[in-house]
Amino acid sequence: MTNTELKNIYFGAYSFEETADGWLQAFQYTKEQMEYFKGAFDFWYDRCMATTAKTLEFVTEATKFSFDYKFIWTGSEDSFELMIDGLINNIIYVKDIEKEGSIEWELPEGKKNVVVYLPSDATVLIRNFEINADVQRPPKNERVLWLGDSITQGFGPLRSGQTYVSVANRILNYDIINQGIGGYIYDKKSLMKMEGYTPDKIIVALGTNQFGAETMRDVEEYYEVLTGIYGTKIPILCISPLWRGDIPEGIPTLIKFCENVKKIAGSYPNVKVIDGFTLVPHLPEYFLDNLHPNGLGTEVYGRNLVEAIKKIGF
Repeated sequence: MTNTELKNIYFGAYSFEETADGWLQAFQYTKEQMEYFKGAFDFWYDRCMATTAKTLEFVTEATKFSFDYKFIWTGSEDSFELMIDGLINNIIYVKDIEKEGSIEWELPEGKKNVVVYLPSDATVLIRNFEINADVQRPPKNERVLWLGDSITQGFGPLRSGQTYVSVANRILNYDIINQGIGGYIYDKKSLMKMEGYTPDKIIVALGTNQFGAETMRDVEEYYEVLTGIYGTKIPILCISPLWRGDIPEGIPTLIKFCENVKKIAGSYPNVKVIDGFTLVPHLPEYFLDNLHPNGLGTEVYGRNLVEAIKKIGF
């Protein structure tokens, strides 16, 4: 399969670049946005190019496929994962493989839907995708731009197929671009028009990294700029921050911040709000570090988010 053909089954990308030696890299941000991150904070810049929520998805009768991979940056060691007809069948952990190599997977006989989850907190290039039968691009629902911090990027479960975005999207089947970045905040400067791309819906899950701010001006300006770029007809969903068990003394401040976020976002006619405190149990068993939901927490988060989205008609 050529890289041009591969792009047809490669989801989660805004654009692609191919190196001289044939490696394909996918980007979820525009060049202008990435330049902003480069000048603002190295931590953000590294993560803005990660293979966050990127997948290879296809319908096929093939019995095996393979591809070469190469890591050019690694944040945390999560995984490559293979899903067949909605069930995870194989997990290859980043900690167990070389920085460059090949992956080959066998598939059962018959027609099936296949998804490959690429590592969320790393930047992975791929090439030489080979498969022993034809592939078809699967149908998708709405185009959704997902904006968030490390939880949305996928840190916590240490598995790319088990982030809350992955869990929710197995049910919602959105065609997503995930612009979640570890450590991120309500930052209007990152919001720029993405030429050639207009989402059908937008999801915003920010705030946990700035709940101690003295004013709400950053949040106010963020929604002003966001609606200035996309208008007030595109539906926007605001998910207020989740419970945090790592700062028990700061919970009253966090609750007040969340209430203000919901008030600001909810003042726009096209913005619906979901209370993040209702999505994951307030117990350490559901968190990696009492901040980022673990595999159990992300499963609950993703499923509860889907139910909340259905309930409010987003």
